[in-house]
Amino acid sequence: MSQKCHSILADSRGRWLGQIASVSWDFRDGETIPEHFHPEHQLVYASTGVMTVYTSQGVWVVPPLRAVWIPATTLHRLTMAGRVSMRTLYFLPNLRRGLPSRCLVMNVSPLLRQLILHACQFKRLNRKSPAQRRLIDIILDQLEAVPSIPLQLPHPSDPRALRLVQVLSADPADERTLEKLCHVCGASKRTVERIFLRETSMTFGKWRQQLRLLRSMQLLAGGEKVTAAALEAGYNSPSAFIAMFRRELGTTPRRYLGRQAVD
Repeated sequence: MSQKCHSILADSRGRWLGQIASVSWDFRDGETIPEHFHPEHQLVYASTGVMTVYTSQGVWVVPPLRAVWIPATTLHRLTMAGRVSMRTLYFLPNLRRGLPSRCLVMNVSPLLRQLILHACQFKRLNRKSPAQRRLIDIILDQLEAVPSIPLQLPHPSDPRALRLVQVLSADPADERTLEKLCHVCGASKRTVERIFLRETSMTFGKWRQQLRLLRSMQLLAGGEKVTAAALEAGYNSPSAFIAMFRRELGTTPRRYLGRQAVD
């Protein structure tokens, strides 16, 4: 797949035309934005539906009313689960110190949500306009105060661990133990455990749990009921899935995703 660079804030001569630009788009379930990158930072907000962002460093799942921050020049692709209304803001690089330097999923406060939607009424925001300068500064202040949420799945770089990632990503419900899965990657259980802890800051068990959590969210957004999503993602029962979901994210899947996902 070709790696394309799309600049939103610069003209054909590379001159910056503002500090923030916006793009609004609606997608059908299953649509994909191919791999590409931007010279600008991005804040990608999902007002409805669930987006999944893939980079070489890992996977980020973005539920409704949340956003993902994608730093400038990060090669990425996106897939949609459910009907997605995407609102994206692009930020001039080095616009302000303190903006995130890595991908992360964040909660979006009611104020930040309104700021994003208001900014999307403009093609670009420029500090030369006093009103737009104030809007830019408020958005930046809000971004610096927003906490991240644990909806990422970091990928190890070690080829042996990556083979394991590929196997489980294809089938999160795979019930084989780590010891049996190690035959796939050609490394011992202890070596694999050490690699995951070193390169993802997660134990293998925690990483596998996170994979199943993110897969279940994609399935629910695509229209699956809780029972079907739980079993396909690898949980033994819907109650086990709901208990885990509540423990990790503080509420039930239905409330978190803002939809009637019930049996």
